[in-house]
Amino acid sequence: MTDDRGGTLYVVATPIGNLSDVTYRALEVLRDVPLIAAEDTRLTNRLLKRHGISTKLTSFHARSGPARLAALLDHLQGGADLALTTDAGTPAVSDPGAELAAAWAVAGGRVVPVPGASAVLAAVSASGVAGPRWAFEGFLPRSGKVRRERIATIASDARGTVLFEAPGRVATTLRDLAVACGPDRPGAVCRELTKIHEQIVRASLAELIAAVERGSIPARGEFVIIVGAAAVATEDDVDATEAALAAVERLVDGGMARGEAARRVAAETGIPRRRLYRAADV
Repeated sequence: MTDDRGGTLYVVATPIGNLSDVTYRALEVLRDVPLIAAEDTRLTNRLLKRHGISTKLTSFHARSGPARLAALLDHLQGGADLALTTDAGTPAVSDPGAELAAAWAVAGGRVVPVPGASAVLAAVSASGVAGPRWAFEGFLPRSGKVRRERIATIASDARGTVLFEAPGRVATTLRDLAVACGPDRPGAVCRELTKIHEQIVRASLAELIAAVERGSIPARGEFVIIVGAAAVATEDDVDATEAALAAVERLVDGGMARGEAARRVAAETGIPRRRLYRAADV
């Protein structure tokens, strides 16, 4: 139950690049609240100055610690409103803020979203690759078993997948995705959305890797990667694959190496050799 004596926490979306992509409502909230908790006060201050807003700022980021969280909750509990902003886009979407919003909601406080620009939605709408159903994965783990498991889940998902990635790791992530999903899986790399050097490249994962490696997709700026949905096999596809696997087994029983048998049957049927080889090993 909401405590009317407490302040309201406004979760305010800010532009992801182009400062014109801010809503009237966001500006009204940022102007009217007594305090803004910003991931980077310098970036939020740039937006405020553009629109003549002089609201007091305080920093609140991933390394702020429990003392800063407690201070912001005290501010709200004292009856004063608070706006929460991140560097770009919506707080708590692969950005700081979720802990504060959750803590104030648990305390019975009022949390109000002020929606606006979103790198996720911009990439989905402009790429044409994600499809009608898609999942948002944020940033993948950098290495290890958890990363491999997450990528394997993406590979088998019947939905598209949207990822964030750092510029220096785009090529590595695309290679890992291509291994798990297959090099022909459709995808898109969206770079610097809404900014001067905005770039959206739609291609297979293999082609996207080549574009990054030759520098036609520069390793600079903010990146969103989209992986198309896994193809859903029809009953005819399943029957054809089973028949092809049986043909592979007959060749192997006749003394042919499995890799060569899979290659030969793939050439005859059009079914990817990788699929035949892997399925035969299951």
